[in-house]
Amino acid sequence: MSSSLAGRVALVTGSSRGIGRECVLALARKGCNVVVAAKSTTESPNLPGTIYSVASEASELGVQALPVQVDLRDDAQITRAVETITEKFGRLDILVNNASALWWQDIVDTPIKKFDLINGINARGAFAMTQACLPWMEKNQWGRVITMSPPIVTNAEQYSGKTAYYMSKFGMTMVALGTAAEGRGKGITGNSLWPATIIESLAATNFELGNPSLWRKATILADSVVSICEEGDDFTGQ
Repeated sequence: MSSSLAGRVALVTGSSRGIGRECVLALARKGCNVVVAAKSTTESPNLPGTIYSVASEASELGVQALPVQVDLRDDAQITRAVETITEKFGRLDILVNNASALWWQDIVDTPIKKFDLINGINARGAFAMTQACLPWMEKNQWGRVITMSPPIVTNAEQYSGKTAYYMSKFGMTMVALGTAAEGRGKGITGNSLWPATIIESLAATNFELGNPSLWRKATILADSVVSICEEGDDFTGQ
């Protein structure tokens, strides 16, 4: 049975542009109050969009939209963000761990500072934010945690040039799987979502990823997020 999202509260990280922005707007169209969480508070030529601009777009869809600045590497900011959200809404139902740092290089070409950056944002950031949100989901016996991360692979060839990145992204996937295991019987599900092809985005453009003719729009992931959130409690651990 599907669940109505009207009146729920959804937190989407990295949502000042791109995939995160589309997820915010898709959830808002379903009547979900949304939290736009990201670092960007001012626009620049290379980085259009802010937490305020996306919150304004969502508000125009008839829901409440709360912009919250948060750096996932800062535990205090994560704690304050969740406190701000729950003080305003009294609940927190959906978490989309979308914020992510990209780095595709060989092991020898990966500075440890870069390694720490991508793992701090991706695996650690998703873990910390999920940890902060889960008590509120348990309180209301309903929650949906989605990480934008790939299926875990053991084929060694696929790690070429991506070892550090895969370590960080598979950590996000494990957060989803752990949430699924610990959320059973509490109305909480955990799933990871990953596109079959590159998604059109600033990252895809700036890093020249793949063939643009094969790129898909970010809306396909946003639609998938909504569908996963609307699934019943037995749709978990995927």
